[in-house]
Amino acid sequence: MRNERRAALRLGPGLITGACNDDPGSVGTYSQIGAQFGFALAWTLLFSFPLLVAIQEIGARLARVTGRGIAGNLRQHCPRWLAAFLITTLFVCLLGAVTVAFEMLTHYARYLRFLRWLSLSLLSYVACAFVVEVPWRQFARALLLPTLSTSPQYLLAVLAALGTTLSPYLLFWQAQLEVEDGAHQERAPRLLEAPEHAAREFARIRLDTLVGMGLSGMVALFIVITTASTLHTHGVVTIQTAAEAAEALRAVGGRFTFVLFALGIIGSGLLTLPALSNSAAYAVGELLSWRVGRRRPPGGARAFYAAIALATMLAVALNFASINPMRALYWSAVLNGVIAVPLMAAVMSLATQAHVMGPLRLPAGLRALGWAATATMAASVACLAASWLVFS
Repeated sequence: MRNERRAALRLGPGLITGACNDDPGSVGTYSQIGAQFGFALAWTLLFSFPLLVAIQEIGARLARVTGRGIAGNLRQHCPRWLAAFLITTLFVCLLGAVTVAFEMLTHYARYLRFLRWLSLSLLSYVACAFVVEVPWRQFARALLLPTLSTSPQYLLAVLAALGTTLSPYLLFWQAQLEVEDGAHQERAPRLLEAPEHAAREFARIRLDTLVGMGLSGMVALFIVITTASTLHTHGVVTIQTAAEAAEALRAVGGRFTFVLFALGIIGSGLLTLPALSNSAAYAVGELLSWRVGRRRPPGGARAFYAAIALATMLAVALNFASINPMRALYWSAVLNGVIAVPLMAAVMSLATQAHVMGPLRLPAGLRALGWAATATMAASVACLAASWLVFS
């Protein structure tokens, strides 16, 4: 009983995935939303939280039950062309350049501990809000009693907020971490072969996901609070780069605010880069039936590690492109929102089928929340498209 209780309290894949959700792209998107709209879109984070928890838990359950990641399940149960199309959506994410050697040479257990501790760097965003002057009453009113709009700019920002929160790569990342974690802990590779452990594992996944997504939502909310209270209040409504956001905060919030915000950007970048590059490599590897997994040495999974290196090289090339990085991140969040719709629908379909999940299909409440998350994303895309047609 004590071992089961300890297993249920063990945090890992959900916590790390939640921390990765506040990547530099999300920081840029939330900063732009706070600067442009003030507190007006803070409600999207409160609204999307239960939907985020549900869809991430569903993806993690699917992986834990079947012993395969999202891509592996798509390849196994969907037409090959559909699986290939959905997996290529991962490459809309911007991938980073400095962690590939660390990822290849670090043992999985040390790697996981490193990511857990690095997630604490995100708390610097929370600290930022307490060193600037925040109109908390105004924030609470905007959070609980939002003023809605049908303007294309407002709906575009809503879709960007939902797209960067319910990001497609997070589904792949947490699911694959579940597969890796199960193998590393030497538990049953899949719950279909050991259903007696299902209750304990599902309780662990739920707690882990709640904590991780709770951290993600709290950090995102405080980024909006900080930028709305400083940049928006002082008329700075457009941000070109994350560095520019930090510099603007120095001007209006003081040097300490700048330092905290900059530390958060650096920490989130180091935390997220492995998630982005590994997610792409896992997805392609499972689609093409490669040997995948960070528990394998580089010599035993050459194609997998080569995919990580290639994703990193592509990211390096993006640094030399003549594009506005903040706008690119913002539109990437919008595109994530569009792409998330078919991917979430595919995951929901897999997680509710008996031939995939056996007797461990989703409970009714979780199934309802998962479909609600999918419908919300689809509705936000449809509303944006309709607003463009009306106002064009």
